[in-house]
Amino acid sequence: MTRQLHFNAFLMTTGHHESSWRLPQSDPLAGVDIKHYQRLAQIAERGKFDSIFFADSPQLVADVGRRPSGYLEPLQILTAVSTVTERIGLVATATTSYNEPYNLARAFASLDHISGGRAGWNIVTTAGLDAAQNFNLDALPAHGDRYARAAEFVDVAQKLWDSWDDDAVLADKDAGVWGDNDRVRTVDHRGDYFTVRGPLNVPRPVQGYPLLVQAGSSDDGKVLASKYAEAVFTAQQTIEDARAFYSDLKARTIAVGRDPDHIKILPGIVPVIGSTEAEARALDAELDRLIVPEYALLQLAKTLKVDPSVLSLDEQLPENLLAEDDIEEAKSRYTLIVELARRESLTVRELIGRLGGGRGHHTFTGTPEQVADAIEEWFLGGAADGFNIMPPALPSGLEIFVDEVVPILRARGLFRSEYTGTTLREHYGLPRPANRFTAVPV
Repeated sequence: MTRQLHFNAFLMTTGHHESSWRLPQSDPLAGVDIKHYQRLAQIAERGKFDSIFFADSPQLVADVGRRPSGYLEPLQILTAVSTVTERIGLVATATTSYNEPYNLARAFASLDHISGGRAGWNIVTTAGLDAAQNFNLDALPAHGDRYARAAEFVDVAQKLWDSWDDDAVLADKDAGVWGDNDRVRTVDHRGDYFTVRGPLNVPRPVQGYPLLVQAGSSDDGKVLASKYAEAVFTAQQTIEDARAFYSDLKARTIAVGRDPDHIKILPGIVPVIGSTEAEARALDAELDRLIVPEYALLQLAKTLKVDPSVLSLDEQLPENLLAEDDIEEAKSRYTLIVELARRESLTVRELIGRLGGGRGHHTFTGTPEQVADAIEEWFLGGAADGFNIMPPALPSGLEIFVDEVVPILRARGLFRSEYTGTTLREHYGLPRPANRFTAVPV
């Protein structure tokens, strides 16, 4: 086959299941241990994954009583990881709501140079009043305003990366000329949200731009993704929902004049794997047993914007939850959770168990062969270009996926045996963007 899967490893401390830190083999302090992350990156690179990814938010995102909640800043993690890896892509979340384009463009350009062209930026707008209150705000900016700011933010970042021509550095020792001033320019951007003169103080990134990733699935998120994103991390519970999202986003991408093959859609999957079905289900049951329901109920109430007192563990969700139009934070995830609970008539306790592993991402429990079958079905069925692999426990969940699932997919011709490129863009089969200031009009 010419079309092959793309895999990103979404790494989170001891794993994505909220009780993974309580397993006997887990290190509760792994979240602040750089060697832990370096080891995980090397495992993913051994599996020839396209990339690894670290999420981030400028706030304390979990109750410290519930699970490990201290996270290192991802760009610093990835800089350290780049020194012990050679090919795997390095993707970090960074918010457009509480950063400035110049600082962030410089940080990602630096990572791209340090890693030899392996940097990726997951563009987020950051939902949550707690984050807003860390940045001189008393209220969360409106959903539409956050996305309008994000679009202009990305445009400014691209201008800054283009402020240096690819051949601006001459390094001519004999002539005593390091660079050509005429090939470095200001950008003089003046918009609704930003005024930026430029130029950037870092040469143009190795990849032209870092790989641009987006993870919002609301209508505003899909508008942003169709214009800028080259990979999209999404949460879909069923293959039917995934197909609908896939076809919609590909159509939106075509509508704005982009090649639909230049946006890779990667649903999240939490694979709970055992050598037998019984073994996989036993691991799943053990993880769910270790959930502290009182903490999980409080987190669910916060996500659904309801008072915890209206949620009863052994009853279904209240019928009078807010309409989606009234939600300003994480609209797509809110909708997914409510629809999951309604579709399967889950009690709150059952819903907490379903969300404990992936916070709304698709959880699949089975043998390596069964996991490979599910991945193949979605990939060949028009629902995905690849997957955001979210191991429930780390490092064990990543190791078993690399050692037992990946070989099956290779044997079926669905996944690479070796890297064929050196940059993250090459792994995803994406072109290097032309410099907007020097590109010759077609």
